[in-house]
Amino acid sequence: MHISQKQLFLQHVAQTSPTPLALEIVSAQGIYLYDAQGKKYIDFISGISVSNIGHCHPAVVAAVKKQSETYMHLMVYGEYVQSPQVALAQALTKALPPSLNSVYFVNSGAEATEGALKLAKRYTGRSEIISFKNAYHGSTQGALSVMGSEDFKTEFRPLLPDVRALTFNKEADLQYISSKTACVIIEAIQGEAGVVAALPAFLQKLRERCTQVGALLIIDEIQTGFGRTGSLFAFEQYNLVPDILLIAKGMGGGMPIGAFVATQSIMSALSHKPVLGHITTFGGHPVCCAAALASLQVLVENKLWLRAKEIGSIMQQQIRHPKVKELRVQGALAAVDFADEGINFQAISTCIEAGLITDWFLFNTQSMRLAPPLTITNQELTQACQILVNCLN
Repeated sequence: MHISQKQLFLQHVAQTSPTPLALEIVSAQGIYLYDAQGKKYIDFISGISVSNIGHCHPAVVAAVKKQSETYMHLMVYGEYVQSPQVALAQALTKALPPSLNSVYFVNSGAEATEGALKLAKRYTGRSEIISFKNAYHGSTQGALSVMGSEDFKTEFRPLLPDVRALTFNKEADLQYISSKTACVIIEAIQGEAGVVAALPAFLQKLRERCTQVGALLIIDEIQTGFGRTGSLFAFEQYNLVPDILLIAKGMGGGMPIGAFVATQSIMSALSHKPVLGHITTFGGHPVCCAAALASLQVLVENKLWLRAKEIGSIMQQQIRHPKVKELRVQGALAAVDFADEGINFQAISTCIEAGLITDWFLFNTQSMRLAPPLTITNQELTQACQILVNCLN
């Protein structure tokens, strides 16, 4: 008896929801995914802001092939001088403000969050961590502790103690940041809240308050980094610099990699008392680093963050419909707000049937997520927007 791939998937691959999409994708190229029946889909969310330069970009594929034939895993992170890590760290720090000059490579965004929270506690000698309501920083236990949604946390308690959640964009709440605070972790643009940007004055005052009381400011750019919002990193649009930057998702061109970035003086706190204060076996994997460097080069050489602005402006012009109550756009990251969960889920489902992959937001089920690859052409973008509007009819 033949058992289908879908049956095997449901039987043996751990499920995270009662109704997974279960699309059986057999290949992907550029902005397109292809299923087992030969149906073509436009990936209008870039695998959740991962495939910023599209799927199987030739430069990334070439880098992966070359490095995989040279060497793969050699030794636990930080022990050997590995040229893919060194080249990527050099390119990243060159693209960042001078104070963000030391990179700790990990495997994912959640792991970047974990490392950064540990670093802040170790460096400051303090225990309090401040985050924000509707924030998402990953699903591991430390990251879950600073997640801004009780619905997702309550069944996993107890979590980290000494964590306080403030209201995003509420200046009066900044008074709670004190000399007991190790760090404040924040997204410049809240992703899972449905693309809610920090107000410039709020983020400026947060930076000032952290400096005043000696707390470290951690900015999470896991979803917004690598050109997604109209600059290489979203914080650049706010004229300030974090003490620690979190990156992942769009970093690896489709390969799993993340990092937390700080100044050398802060990062060195992990090297002593105790030695090996943070450790990861596969962090900075040579093949992932080679892919990430190739992806970064494509982004920088083509200034794809400028393309993100064009994409956002075209989406604003073309996504118009009576059912759309608000369209929040930050570069090539958008939330189509229907103010109705039923309409949103119906629209997402209808779009997938029509060959357009969209999604919802964890803390905003009334809004549809759009985050196309930055390599999408105007013709492809117009086609995708037309499919979306037609589906709303």
